[in-house]
Amino acid sequence: MNGHQPVEPICVRINDAARMIGVGRTKLYELISSGELETVKIGKATRITTASLHGLIRRMQVTR
Repeated sequence: MNGHQPVEPICVRINDAARMIGVGRTKLYELISSGELETVKIGKATRITTASLHGLIRRMQVTR
């Protein structure tokens, strides 16, 4: 045992973000365009913040 705790990423690739919330790339890009998801650019790469993914799911939850 090395004592290291698993680290949750603060941003993920487009494909990973789509997979995490169970949508396709097209829908993910729609969510980005509408401002529902926050992106960051790292060089030429676009990443989605995991905080915005969690926030989207919280906003979409249906309470009973």
